[in-house]
Parts: sequence; structure tokens; C-alpha cells
Amino acid sequence: MDEANQSEVTPADFDEIRWRGHWVWVPEEPVQGGNPVTGTRGDGHEAHGLFRRRVTLDAVPARVPARMTADSRYVLYVNGEEVFRGPLRSQPRRMIYDMFDLAPYLHAGENVIAVYVKYLGLATSTWMPAVPNATLGRTGVMVFEAALGGQWLVSDAAWKAHKSAAWSAPAHDRAAISVAGVPTELFDARAMPEDWRTLGFEDGAWGPAQVITPVHIGGRGRSRPPTDPYGPLFPRTIAKLTGARVGIAAVTVESIDRVLDVTTDNPAERVERSALNHPTAAAQRHTGLPLEVPVRDDGYTRVIVDMGRIVGGLVEFAVDAPAGTVLDFSYQEEPITAPAQFGAHGGSQYIARGRDDRHTVFDPKGFRYAYILVHGATGPVTLRDFAVEERHYPWAPGAAFACSDDELNRIFAAGIRTVALNSWDAFMDCPTREQRAWVGDAVVHQMVHLATNPDWRLAWHYLALGNAPRYDGILPMSVGGDVEYNGGFTIPDWSLHWVHGVHNLYRFTGDRARVKEYMPTIERILRWYLPYLTAQGVLQDVVEWNLIDWSSLFSEGQSAIVTASWARGLHEFAEMAGWLGERASQAWADELHARVRAGFELFWDEARGTYVDYAEDGVAQRPANQLAGALAIVSGLAPEDRWPRISDAITDPDRLVVRSWLFFDETGFTPEAAEAKRAGVFVGGLQPDWDVEREIVSAEPFMSYVVHDAVALAGRADRLPALYRRWSQFLVDGYDTLGENWGHGTHVHGWSSTPTKDMVFYTLGVTPAEPGYGVARVAPRLGDLTWAKGSVPTPHGLIHVDARAERVTVESPVPVIVELPGRAPQHLAAGTHTLDA
Repeated sequence: MDEANQSEVTPADFDEIRWRGHWVWVPEEPVQGGNPVTGTRGDGHEAHGLFRRRVTLDAVPARVPARMTADSRYVLYVNGEEVFRGPLRSQPRRMIYDMFDLAPYLHAGENVIAVYVKYLGLATSTWMPAVPNATLGRTGVMVFEAALGGQWLVSDAAWKAHKSAAWSAPAHDRAAISVAGVPTELFDARAMPEDWRTLGFEDGAWGPAQVITPVHIGGRGRSRPPTDPYGPLFPRTIAKLTGARVGIAAVTVESIDRVLDVTTDNPAERVERSALNHPTAAAQRHTGLPLEVPVRDDGYTRVIVDMGRIVGGLVEFAVDAPAGTVLDFSYQEEPITAPAQFGAHGGSQYIARGRDDRHTVFDPKGFRYAYILVHGATGPVTLRDFAVEERHYPWAPGAAFACSDDELNRIFAAGIRTVALNSWDAFMDCPTREQRAWVGDAVVHQMVHLATNPDWRLAWHYLALGNAPRYDGILPMSVGGDVEYNGGFTIPDWSLHWVHGVHNLYRFTGDRARVKEYMPTIERILRWYLPYLTAQGVLQDVVEWNLIDWSSLFSEGQSAIVTASWARGLHEFAEMAGWLGERASQAWADELHARVRAGFELFWDEARGTYVDYAEDGVAQRPANQLAGALAIVSGLAPEDRWPRISDAITDPDRLVVRSWLFFDETGFTPEAAEAKRAGVFVGGLQPDWDVEREIVSAEPFMSYVVHDAVALAGRADRLPALYRRWSQFLVDGYDTLGENWGHGTHVHGWSSTPTKDMVFYTLGVTPAEPGYGVARVAPRLGDLTWAKGSVPTPHGLIHVDARAERVTVESPVPVIVELPGRAPQHLAAGTHTLDA
């Protein structure tokens, strides 16, 4: 369907607040009433509902605005064609609905609307259950309504519904420590009619949809939203996910003359055991499909698909196989050579129906290599198709960057690709391992969008999703999923990155109403730290997980790094409060910042020209991480006359070392060493293994964003192009995305994309001089480049800059301040200007 033919649908197309559609579920799961006073949690079982509604039209209206949502996820089809998938991840009481125009999918005569709803049951990395009342929230549900000219089509008991048995209970990861959160799918196609979405399917055996009315004290007996436990329902504010269909790059077939270990029902674990326990040298490599898969009576076949790069989206495949043939899938970033760290990745299983075996795995996957174990076949098997329909947030056209160094151009493009693969319904850490919406990681994704994507809606959505403070005021470290649902310890400094995200949108959009919305949460976050503030003015013994960065650093005791992170938040809050006219809030934050600035002198090391990580009992200790100095600059705690010296110290290559308490570093990485380090991370007692008197620990890719910000603030932005080149280490062996850490972690971590935003903000030099780009600043710092040019998004249109050694040309829709090295700033009107450099 050509989506360009669809009209825009907005909340104004529907009734205000109250819906016409009813909450419905399948009849096979009659809701058993719970406690109507306090509510009780559901039983946490996965379930799958199918819904159908026939509708006859004399003519198709010009527009058919529709909206719907579901708990947990849905796919909507009209006449067999997919229309939409949703909803976005959210907290249950802030459930989001989707809107779309059905007119392009309908025709005169009889039509059928079909919906598949997946209820996840147990919290996952991307979903958290509602706390139900006596009835609603205990099972899956959906609600739908569409305006068909003068009548409404709504979800109610007139819909046919059926609980599908095609999906088995998910196989959960049994690793002792598991951070993997991607759902596993076990699907038996024999139990799913292939034509259930079409008009010709006979649904006479299905029962009427079960209308669910919420029951609780104070309830109104209304089965239509708004209701407890989902609240008012909020409209989707971001674009529909899009992407290209990506086929395979190569495929390898391995015939195994061993018995497959099926003692586990987890397909990813089956694949891992196969790869590690049944290696084979008998492999055939192919470059395309279809492919005949050898069938063995005395073993099984292992197929390894290489996509050529990391991809992310919906896995689609087609196979010709006898009914009952089993395909176990595992989705990997790289070939399997060791057990998966922190648990196996979410795999999937498909059991063939023996005809029309085409399937789309419901939950999106991120991977480069797909392992497929083929077993249980009683006849020939042919893999006809395998592809990924990528689904990520679209980049609006117009923005661009290029420079004279192809290496940096590759890094720039890799940053966009990496962030795109982590821009789904939220900013995620990675599409491959977790898919969680970490509130700290995402600040880098946000800045990459601000620098390279004229559509800033997902940058705002990051703040809305993260605005879910715990009862004591701090944010969960990850939101909209299992971490928030479980309510355990958090990473306090992740909340401070979220604060920085609010500050970013204050600077870039100048939207007073939306920034003001987040000010109460910011103040609660900042006040959360106050019980740990000493009389001297530094933070001490801040509890929970003060991660800061994966590099080796000390955040215990009286911590310079934690204190400076908090002080940056105070500084940014005060600036925004002043802009909003909230003078009392501004004064409160400014007074605290001044107190901290005085106490922070405890950490200054005059001999080394930077700050140390921490102090014990008022005595500064020797270890120093790049971040102690960098955070001192960006927080405004370090006097400005020290900034150049600090910048020089923390970027001196002769003094920098790579160390990580948990992961690979320059000392090597053995299982024994890893276990020893891991113990220290969990229970304390970490000891430095570098020269603490001379060496400074380098930040990992994530917090390099703060290092680069500090270098630029110190007047050293011309040095950044040389620093960007370090990221080339990720772009090897066909990978075109940026990895999690130096030498370890995933191949596609959005938080590592700092160079991409910095090439725009610091090398090309385009940033807001006033909130909302009322005035722009253009301050190119080319370093060892001969030229850089680009088009940078603003709320007023693109700013075009062509910076060369001899001249700079600026075309701007707003007034601009041009700052060239060694020259006084020049204030210019909107328009096109060429200046000699």
C-alpha cells in the first residue's frame, strides 16, 4: 500500500477523552475477578489473541480515521494487508494509542479487519505489566475505533475472537546472571491457519470477543477508555517506523552427524550448544537463495546466514519443508565461539505446517548472523527466502555532513547507522542484546538526532518516557520495561544525563512550556542527592550503582566524579530556571553550586593539572580518570583559567591508559581475571593496576561525549578530529556500526556515537547561541582537515556551512554569530555570508 495516499489522522478526529471502543479480549480466557479494593498482580502468562470483524461498505469514505492500542502489542490488518504495529513501549498508566487512515486499505463491498494481540505476561526489556484491578489488566486486551463516514466501527462483542495455540510458553533464559531481554518466540505453524487475516477465512467456530469492564472501588462500570489501570491513553507523538528490506550477504550450510541436544526448549541455547559442542569442517558457502538444505537421518543441519552488517527489524523467511520440521533460530552479532555472556540472546523456533510456510517473527531482532538448526524433517527442505524488514525511526531529509577525511566520513555515517538501529519506539542501548530504554545512554542518541535529523520528535519522546521518577524522586535506570517494573536499585547518574537531555532541548528548541513540564522532576532528582552532601560541599557515599562509565574509576568515598556530575545538573537547572523566570529555583541551585565549587578544591592535583577521582576522610587519593577533569569543566566547578591545562592533561596520549573494572582492557581479558574484577564491582575492594601517579584512565566511548564537550569548552575543539579517529577500530570485518566499549561489548551501541554529533557541533561548529536557535553560532574548528561542510537542522530550517582553510560560507535562516580562530565574533543577519578565514 502506498502510504503517501493516507491522510494525517490526529486526536481531533475523535471524541474528546472518552472512547467509543470497548476493551476486549478472547472468550477462551474469561476474566477471574480479583481484589476490587487494592488490586492484585496478574499470573504472568503469555497469551495470543486473534480478532476479526467483517464490514460491508457501499462506498469507501475519503477518510477513515482510526485509532487503537493493546496490552501488550498488536498488529492490525485490513483485507490481509498489514496497516500498523504498536503500541509504543510505555508505563501502563501512560499507555499510548496509534492513529491511522484505513481508507486506502478498504474497498466497496465486504472487508475484514483482523488484529493479532500478543500479551507478554511477564515483564520484558521492552514492556511492563499493569497492576490490575479486579478484572482489567489481568490479561491481554485491545481497543479499536474507526469513523466510517456517518457510523463508527468499534471493538465490542460483535467481533469474532480466538485464543491461538500456535505459540508455546516462552523459553526463558536460565543463566545465573542474565541481562538479555529480547523475547523468545516458539511458533507452531500447524496450529495457525495461514489465511486467518483474509476475507475468505471461515471464522464461524470463533466466539464473540469478551468485553472487559474494570471492577474496583470507585469504578464506573464503563468498559471504554479512560479506565484504570491504563489511565487516559495518550496519542502517539512520533513517526511510524520504516526501513528497507535487507537480504542475505552469504549463507553457510553445515551437515552435522551428531544428535542434537534438545534437553533445553530455548532455541538460542540449543544453537549455542550445537555451535560449541558440534564443530564441523564440512561446510558449504553460498551467496544466495533458494537453498536446498541437506536432511540427515543421523543428525541435523546447521545453516548460518550472514547479513553482511548488523541489521535490525522483523525477520522474514520462507521455507519448503514437511509438516513438523523444526527450525531453531539464534540471532548473533558475530560467530559463536564461546557461551553468551550474561545469558543467551532471544531466539525463535518455527515448526513447519508443510504448506505456505512463510513467517515473520513478531518481535524485532538485531543481529548480523542468524543460526538455523534444521531437524525433524521427513523429506526435502528448501530455504527459499530470508530477510529483515528493518524498522527504525526515519531520518527526515536535508541534514548532511562531509569533510576532507574519508575516515571521519565513515565514522560519521557509522554513528548515524548505529543510532538509527537504536531508534525504535524509544532510544535503546542496543538492538541485539537488550533493547532496553536506558535513561542515561540515550542522551547521546538524542544529540545525534539533534545534529543530523530534522525530525526531533523522538528526541522529545526520550524525555517523556524517562519522566517516571521513583517514589523517592530519582529515575529508574531503564524505563518502560522489567527494570522499572521491578523497582530495584538504580544508576543515579543516569538521571543526571536525562537532566542534560532536558537542557539540550531547552537550548535547541526553546520550547518553554515543554521544558517547564520537566522542571519539577529535575528538582526532585537534584534534591535526591542532598542527604549525601557533606559540610565541605562534596558528595559522599552515594548509594546504589554509581556507574558513570565502564572505564575504571572510583565513585566511592568523597567522589569528585559523582559530585561534578550532580553539579552539572545544578548548573543546567539554574540556567533553565532563570530562562523560565523561576527565580527562587534559580537561586537555590546557584547557591548549592557555589558551595560545591568551593568544596571541590579538595580534588585538585596541581602537579598533574587535573582532578583526582575521589578522597577518603578528606584526603585526596591518587587515581585519576579523564572524567574527573572533564566533568569539572562541563559542570563549571573548575576555574576557567584551568580549563586549557586540564584539557591538555586528560588528552595526553602518553599518559592515557585503557582500563575497565568489568570488561576487556589493555591488560588482557581472561575468564579468571574477569571473575575477579566482577567480584570487586559487586562487593567492592577494587584495586588499580595502573600507575596512579602518572597515568590517567581513558573514558570509554559513552562518556567520551563529556570529554569532547570539555575539550571544546576549553578552546581545544581543533583537536577533536584527531580524537575521532579512535572510533575506526570498530569499523572492521564488515561492521559499519560503533561498538559498546574499547575492545568489548556489542557491535552496535548507540551511546558510542559521540563523534557524529561532535563533527556537527564542534568541527563544523553549528550550535544555538540562543534557545531555540533564535540566534545561531557558527564556530568551525577544522583541526587537521582542509574542509568541512554540512546542513544542520534547526526549528527554522537548515543552516548550511562550507568551512575551508581560506574562507567560510554560511547560509542561515536566522541571525548568526560567526566565531573564527583568532578573530572577534561577527554578528550577522539571516542570509548568506562568505568570510575570509
